[in-house]
Amino acid sequence: MENVKIYKPKHKVRIVTAASLFDGHDAAINIMRRIIQSTGVEVIHLGHDRSVEEVVNTAIQEDANAIAMTSYQGGHTEYFKYMYDLLKEKNATHIKIFGGGGGVILPEEIEELETYGITRIYSPDDGRELGLQGMINDLVERSDYPLGDKANIALQKVQDKDPGSMARLISSAENFPETAQNLLDEIHEINKSCKTPVLGITGTGGAGKSSLVDELVRRFLSDFTDKTIGIISVDPSKRKTGGALLGDRIRMNAINSPRVYMRSLATRQSNLALSKHVREAVQVLKAAQYDLIILETSGIGQSDTEILDHSDVSLYVMTPEFGAATQLEKIDMLDFADLVAINKFDKRGALDALRDVKKQYKRNHHLFHEDDANIPVFGTIASQFNDPGMNTLYKNIMDALAKKTDASLNSQYHITNEMSEKIFVIPPARVRYLSEISENNRAYDQNVNIQVNVAQKLYGVYKTITTLLDIKLSKQNELAYLNKNGLDEEAIKNDLQDESDIDLINLLIAQFNKVKMDLDPYNWEEILNWPATIKKYQDPIYSFKVRDKEIKIDTHTTSLSHTQIPKVALPKYKAWGDLLLWILQENVPGKFPYTAGLYPFKRQGEDPTRMFAGEGGPERTNRRFHYVSLGLPAKRLSTAFDSVTLYGNDPDLRPDIYGKIGNAGVSICCLDDAKKLYSGFDLAHHLTSVSMTINGPAPMLLGFFMNAAIDQQCEKYIKENGLEEEVEQKIKAIYQESGLERPTYKGELPEGNNGLGLMLLGVTGDRVLPKEVYEKIKKETIAVVRGTVQADILKEDQAQNTCIFSTEFALRLMGDVQEYFIENQVRNFYSVSISGYHIAEAGANPITQLALTLANGFTYVEYYLSRGMDINKFGPNLSFFFSNGIDPEYAVIGRVARRIWAKALKEKYGANPRAQMLKYHIQTSGRSLHAQEIDFNDIRTTLQALYAIYDNCNSLHTNAYDEAITTPTEESVRRAMAIQLIINKELGLAKNENPIQGSFIIEELTELVEEAVLQEFDRITERGGVLGAMETMYQRSKIQEESLYYETLKHNGDFPIIGVNTFLSSKGSPTVTPGEVIRATEEEKQNQIKTLQKLHKTYEDSADDALERVKEAAIQNKNMFEELMDATKVCSLGQITEALFEVGGQYRRNM
Repeated sequence: MENVKIYKPKHKVRIVTAASLFDGHDAAINIMRRIIQSTGVEVIHLGHDRSVEEVVNTAIQEDANAIAMTSYQGGHTEYFKYMYDLLKEKNATHIKIFGGGGGVILPEEIEELETYGITRIYSPDDGRELGLQGMINDLVERSDYPLGDKANIALQKVQDKDPGSMARLISSAENFPETAQNLLDEIHEINKSCKTPVLGITGTGGAGKSSLVDELVRRFLSDFTDKTIGIISVDPSKRKTGGALLGDRIRMNAINSPRVYMRSLATRQSNLALSKHVREAVQVLKAAQYDLIILETSGIGQSDTEILDHSDVSLYVMTPEFGAATQLEKIDMLDFADLVAINKFDKRGALDALRDVKKQYKRNHHLFHEDDANIPVFGTIASQFNDPGMNTLYKNIMDALAKKTDASLNSQYHITNEMSEKIFVIPPARVRYLSEISENNRAYDQNVNIQVNVAQKLYGVYKTITTLLDIKLSKQNELAYLNKNGLDEEAIKNDLQDESDIDLINLLIAQFNKVKMDLDPYNWEEILNWPATIKKYQDPIYSFKVRDKEIKIDTHTTSLSHTQIPKVALPKYKAWGDLLLWILQENVPGKFPYTAGLYPFKRQGEDPTRMFAGEGGPERTNRRFHYVSLGLPAKRLSTAFDSVTLYGNDPDLRPDIYGKIGNAGVSICCLDDAKKLYSGFDLAHHLTSVSMTINGPAPMLLGFFMNAAIDQQCEKYIKENGLEEEVEQKIKAIYQESGLERPTYKGELPEGNNGLGLMLLGVTGDRVLPKEVYEKIKKETIAVVRGTVQADILKEDQAQNTCIFSTEFALRLMGDVQEYFIENQVRNFYSVSISGYHIAEAGANPITQLALTLANGFTYVEYYLSRGMDINKFGPNLSFFFSNGIDPEYAVIGRVARRIWAKALKEKYGANPRAQMLKYHIQTSGRSLHAQEIDFNDIRTTLQALYAIYDNCNSLHTNAYDEAITTPTEESVRRAMAIQLIINKELGLAKNENPIQGSFIIEELTELVEEAVLQEFDRITERGGVLGAMETMYQRSKIQEESLYYETLKHNGDFPIIGVNTFLSSKGSPTVTPGEVIRATEEEKQNQIKTLQKLHKTYEDSADDALERVKEAAIQNKNMFEELMDATKVCSLGQITEALFEVGGQYRRNM
């Protein structure tokens, strides 16, 4: 595509950019906001998961020309219409609305939205036709109109704190000062008697000023329940383009309050930290009679002190990383600042920095005899929830403002005298853990090479001896002269034909014994046992034990041509070195290092098929589960949740929430929903396994699931003991007393659903059975349920964005779940599915996917170890989840993962064999599903499934070909299932279970990918480990770079994709629109809201008590999941999320 000329705006254009509510897909909007900014626009970027109210309030307060949104999670029609309606309600219809959502927003929906009043929704075909810059040119040109050019602003509205009037007056002062001059003069006159204090906050770029401001605002709103606060925040303009990234709002969680107004300003000049219009902006907020005004500058240099001209009290924010102490002498603000915050106090050298800054402050202010405790320099960690240092800083700021300005800001905020202290997830002494693993694994490989050379030499000596004996050893007695100690010297000498060779034989025996001293006894034993290993696989039946249970397997299958196909094919190596290399780096399936697979043979009668389902209400998804598993002995269910659930919220009538209920996943907000969802499947049966793709609120969904499973077994107990009538009477009495209607399963039960799990809808087993009976059933049930909850919070921060709690708190919740599993012997359920799939979907290449995922896995290992857990107890509860594309590295992704994990767990962590086994699920690549020539998608998926099955994945989900454009239909799901079934049942080579072992290219790729992963571990270590790298967004940046590289090659055709950029149809392979679109119905949405309302009424009193116990557990550092198991019986998902926000803090978005 030829270069498109960049449009130059005629006016100062301001645009708000964001991704819609409960939508973590921020890659597209990040690209868009960069191009919009480089087109000369001032961009106010809010990031992902933004409600209509937040976006509209921002646009009005910022006096934006337009709003540009992406929406990839469904509910877009309601979202955009609600945005238009809210702008209309707030008299802001001049603000234009733009949107895009790939193929998710259908052509007829685009037409409907544009007819409604949305300025433009861009489609994939628009992108192909116009290109990115062409689309942005169109957007900016349509938004290019003046703001503040008319003198029609009423002073009274400003004094009434009308956001639109304040915003327009500030714009007028910026853009058309002569138009606003009379009103501004009037305001200056009025403000002469105004005592509103101004807190000026300045500091170096990257010191965390925005996060610190947000934390101050949060404390202010809590401290003063009736006072208001105005914020002016300044960011630099780009000298080259005139554009600016006004990015402070993205870090703020507390400002969406009617008591807060915020306006971002661009400097509109280079080399200055403030806009020349700051004075007018502050005067406008003073006229509006805010109780406190905060003025935040952009990052400053050592000599900048502009802030002092505009503030009553000044705060200088810095970090411990200022260099040598002499650098402090050059910082002008240390001469003038009333208070100093050393933020990011968790950095190395923070205490030394505090000492040095206090010394310098004393010198600058001539306070030589003042006690250090009285010097207003504070260590803070603004990123940490309820940080003691932030509490102390806030109180001191309020005291300084009240003292200096006589403002009525007498803070009652409770503080302790604790210093900021980082809550370390990984102890500082363990920060090199990834490089230690690299070193460990490389040392293992070096030792293997040494041992292989020894074995090869030994074999040479042995062959020489047997040659001298002149005996043709058969296959059976190849090792006839060997025993566990080495050579059988007596047998050798007895069989010696020529006595004259005795001296040579003695010399060779001595040489053999000398060389053997360097061979590890374990390796010698492996060599000796090799003939027995061969025999075990040649025998018709192979028996082995799993958890003390003997399993017998046929070792061969017979083809139609009556060929005996071995399930495991072994190498024909004779030389001990070659054999030992294979044993130590490959080995048979089921033996360390598990390169070929975890178990000697695949489980009979249970293919690795796991199918994803989730749409509408729980009943509809239940019917889909029964449809996809009908006739299959093993029920392997994988659950997709709607975005409302993914973000821990409850269904609601508010349009931006309502539109997303049950779309792109199932709506689950309480225990009864979980009971309906899995009804008819015995969750405690050994052939039932449930996977839940949920992360932020995973502990709550896990609580719903566990309680649903327990109540199913209570139901079975009731039926087995003839207690149905007695229990029915108890339930009736409960609901008669409350006067509420009992919950029911909506609609007919599908084929295969026997109703198990529905008897106790609306109640739990502990309310109808004796306590000791219920506790026994509970204990037995949670010990046998099989399944996985994704719960991988690290990859959420790195790639997918469904984090809802602060990272430290989310990790603590994960640790509590794992601790509960250990204490209650939950052996068959994975507490986390460490996911590379979403890293790949965000754009990472296969090596990066594997490296980041394993790095995250080892981070959980280190965290759990730091909490005192036994690796052999938590190791088996960890599982992994990878994507399979069609790049060459995907052919070995599983075997490399197993090998790296096993070597590290055995050699470094001393784990037992069960913990050494890396179990993983594969989903075929969603990114490789294209909306053009969608029939070709099944071809790609088949090849990806083949990779997975040949590499012995533990479970597999094959995507439906139409998922690129819609929720899959029953027809497309059946085709996706057939891909796996045809490979497993029909493809002849798949009857062998190690078909890729022994391939030269596979072995070469395995070594290349393994070393590339270890190198990435070292790069992450250089950045402070996984969590340190996340702070600088290393992983996210790497993923985005790789995504852009792929998209560029795809766009210019250098990377051929059939039916997309080459081999196009005669019509040009246009984007396909779906003939059938699956969306949640009105009835389903209403049912979910009614279910929620009934739950809240039924448990009005007990819910509050349960939530208090959860919060108390969090505050007192007890196990929260213990309390969540009870809370999930009586509370909704949203109730629990809100309660946890109070004690754990919300996730803070990154740019």
